[in-house]
Amino acid sequence: MRPELNDLINVSRFYGSNRDYVIAGGGNTSFKDEHTLWIKASGTSLAELDEKGLVALNRDRLRIISRKVYPDDTVLREEQVKNDLYSAIIDPGQNLRPSVETSLHDLIRYRFVVHLHPSIINGVLCSRNARNTVTRLFGEKAMFVPYTDPGYILFKSLESQILSWREKYSSDPQIILLENHGSFVSADSVDEIREKYDEIISAIGTIVKPLSDPLQLPFNPVLNSVLPALRMMLSDERPKVIRYRHDSLIAEYYRSEQEFHKISLPLTPDIIVYCKTRYMYIAQSGSAEKILDSLRMQLPRFRNEYGYLPKVIVIKDAGILAVDNSAAAADSVLEVFEDLIKVSHYSSLCGGTKALTPDQTMFIDKWEVENYRRKVAQKSGQENRLSNKTAIITGGAQGFGAGIAEALYRQQVNVVIADLNEETGDRFVSELLKTRQPNKAIFIKTDVSDPASVKSLVESTVKEFGGLDIMISNAGILKAGGLDEIEPDQFSRTTNINYNGYFYCAKYASEVMKIQNSEKPECFTDIIQINSKSGLRGSNRNFAYAGSKFGGIGLTQSFALELAPYRIKVNSICPGNFYEGPLWSDPKNGLFVQYLKTGKVPGARTIEDVRKHYEDQVPLKRGCRLEDVAKALFYIIDQEYETGQAIPVTGGQVMLG
Repeated sequence: MRPELNDLINVSRFYGSNRDYVIAGGGNTSFKDEHTLWIKASGTSLAELDEKGLVALNRDRLRIISRKVYPDDTVLREEQVKNDLYSAIIDPGQNLRPSVETSLHDLIRYRFVVHLHPSIINGVLCSRNARNTVTRLFGEKAMFVPYTDPGYILFKSLESQILSWREKYSSDPQIILLENHGSFVSADSVDEIREKYDEIISAIGTIVKPLSDPLQLPFNPVLNSVLPALRMMLSDERPKVIRYRHDSLIAEYYRSEQEFHKISLPLTPDIIVYCKTRYMYIAQSGSAEKILDSLRMQLPRFRNEYGYLPKVIVIKDAGILAVDNSAAAADSVLEVFEDLIKVSHYSSLCGGTKALTPDQTMFIDKWEVENYRRKVAQKSGQENRLSNKTAIITGGAQGFGAGIAEALYRQQVNVVIADLNEETGDRFVSELLKTRQPNKAIFIKTDVSDPASVKSLVESTVKEFGGLDIMISNAGILKAGGLDEIEPDQFSRTTNINYNGYFYCAKYASEVMKIQNSEKPECFTDIIQINSKSGLRGSNRNFAYAGSKFGGIGLTQSFALELAPYRIKVNSICPGNFYEGPLWSDPKNGLFVQYLKTGKVPGARTIEDVRKHYEDQVPLKRGCRLEDVAKALFYIIDQEYETGQAIPVTGGQVMLG
């Protein structure tokens, strides 16, 4: 890779990873030599840009767009421009789409071009006094461009203005500031790019004080009942994800309809791409019932008036809710809307805010290129029936729990890893998140034997994702021993975790699931206990564990009867022995060690003797594996006509009569 492309990637990542300059993967960068232009592909994040995210174009073929005469019809013109842009791609096999601003990058003579949307710069550019402020701050160092619809029209307008600038100054403008859009800074080195951006920010800082990081405010507990219901109101055949934010900046604008009005219209094209053009305000905040009544009244009106349901809902004294098809997309909505608030704040200090006009908004909303960007922003890969659902897995940091969590995460489920082992849980989540997916994984430290801890787990899950679809009660312990070895406190601890913990999981998960069902009665949810073959038949010198698991199946059948009217399916999976997991293989406390020490396997002298003894009891001659349990899990979730079952996954070791 040539060194200039490495410079381009580094400067892209530098700005892309700073939310003061770039949000939701926006912005654009390029480098060019005499014959070729390399530009960031549409839908690629600056923060994670690498060589694979750059599109190389032939500059001679690209310049056809400047010379060609296109039809006046907007749709036909933009389609032809797009085709000519594609024809300039040197390697079409990359299947990457060049930015619509590519011709602008080619037009500017400097080798490097960095186009960003810094909040404080856009605060000036989205103000009523934008032109005067730019002239006062920068004089002839910057070219101000009045708002122009993006695409070919903007390119031709800028072409004319840059040619005039060249005539006047014998050079190209290094700073171009586009009203209600953003900034272009150009230079022959990335170091000079950084210097120019520093100059711009410093100059604006003389008239506008930069906002400090907002103070995070508490979660309003009334939302515990609001979010699951709202999520169903907004979902179609696929569940939506709701992401939440509440901070001191947001609080300035949710206190009244009048304050909300200041942030109720789009200011830049990016806001329309991610958040659409209208946003909802809920003035009720005293109780969940009042908020939900207001939502039930306003949502049909909103849809009738604008043709879609809101992506942004601002609730008085509670915060902002962002709604989208995936957690990643909802996060982008949150980021972009909070940026709208910042830009509104800055512009109010520069003579007042200037929103996009209805005609400008309509052009962007219907423009093919922006629709493509919206699809890329929301893209969630190969969707399936589990996509966008949210699952809790207790005991999810290792063993069967981790295997289940990983299997669900790969199916685009938002997974909440609940476990007492914080270090292992955090490490596991970090590993999951290395795979770029639209869903999220989080860790919440949880003690399933403590009802308050489980209740908090469920509430935190609702806060993070808006609801709950799958509760997997997997956390469990096993202490082997006979009646003369197990003490009462050991028996109670086993029961508290394996039996009581399942009850707590079902109790608090079902509360959320019932709320969801009340708004969408056709919606199925699942409570699944990871039981054991020891729950299907007695286990010698292992009565504490077996008793808790037998009891769990009784709970499953009883919960299933009670919750069936709410379409909450309750089932148990009863795996055979998972020999590779820490429960069996831990060299200090694993069952192989325990069983050897307690003499549970007569004649066994080594751990391998114990292992062979148990493998020989399985008709299929092996232990249960993670994929075996995952297949049973997916079956349970997918089917809609089975509940209250204990499904053996034992290799034939336990057969139901």
